[in-house]
Amino acid sequence: MRQNNMVAMILAGGRGSRLHALTKKIAKPAVYYGGKYRIIDFPLSNCANSGIDNVGVLTQYESTLLNSYVSAGGRWGLDAKDSGVYVLPPREKEDADLGAYRGTADAISQNIDFVDTFNPEYVLILSGDHIYKMNYAKMLSHHKACDADATIAVLPVPMEEASRFGIMNTDESERIIEFEEKPEHPKSNLASMGIYIFNWKLLRKMLQADMDNPESSHDFGKDIIPKMLAEGKRLYAYKFQGYWKDVGTIDSLWEANMDLLSKNNELDLADQSWKIYTEDVATMPHYLGKDAQIVRSCVNQGCYINGKVEGSVLFTNVKVAKNAQVNDSVIMPDVEIGEGAVINRAIVAQGVKIDPGAVVGDPKSEHIELISKRVR
Repeated sequence: MRQNNMVAMILAGGRGSRLHALTKKIAKPAVYYGGKYRIIDFPLSNCANSGIDNVGVLTQYESTLLNSYVSAGGRWGLDAKDSGVYVLPPREKEDADLGAYRGTADAISQNIDFVDTFNPEYVLILSGDHIYKMNYAKMLSHHKACDADATIAVLPVPMEEASRFGIMNTDESERIIEFEEKPEHPKSNLASMGIYIFNWKLLRKMLQADMDNPESSHDFGKDIIPKMLAEGKRLYAYKFQGYWKDVGTIDSLWEANMDLLSKNNELDLADQSWKIYTEDVATMPHYLGKDAQIVRSCVNQGCYINGKVEGSVLFTNVKVAKNAQVNDSVIMPDVEIGEGAVINRAIVAQGVKIDPGAVVGDPKSEHIELISKRVR
């Protein structure tokens, strides 16, 4: 069912500094994941599968590649009549914030005119750097059933980890009565996923007031949501059940890729009822030489394998030479691994060359090693 009364806005301007060299030249939502995808594919595919036709993608940091990528709305079926994916960089300003979004709420404030173009009843705000599958149409139905002013998707997390998140405290009807940002002593384990549905007329009014407030951080979590609660607005939690991952670090990005190899993988990228769409790369099928060994791994098209690959995810056009070993690693596109080289518990960035005989990573290391330069 088409959600013609709701526009989606994806916040995709994050730098992702904890991903180090992987985001040196590209925005975090454009980082590779799962052998063939980019992170931004997930919220865009969720929108397409949920029947949301018009999506604004708000970009900022190192946005050239991301802008070009998301402009091809046909990848997600969002290029038909009366639908589209729209790239929305920061507007130029006369003050020190020239060409920048000052916060998550300011990103929407700068694009009020864009949202108004569609005259929606609701607006969906999403983070562009999380990996998950969600039916936003079901969340909208929950929003309507609660007669809510705003609905916030929440994920139950282990209580011992709750202090890392923005926590929503609710009553028995799931109405949010308190929001705590990274509380030292959390009262509940309902963590905000950074996914919001707002009634547009109300949010528009609050954003305009927020823009004129010099004391505001112009942020949903710090300003808009607390103000709505203080004014007695009807905010409700929408409990999400399923796989969700914030891949903000090298270790978490590696873990998310390894999750795909698990027998109990909740994400299930083979699910034909909820496809995750991505760029179709034109290349040859993968080739396995006579000495190739592949154990519990994901090997994408264009790969040329003559060595051993175990417990690993290989992206497009990776070459693994004779007697080379790739163990528990993520190998991004166009990597060349020389004869006899050994890679353990590592992420190897796009286009890197590992020379013959080189040893990378440690099978006993607690953390994952990122390889972004040639290893001789």
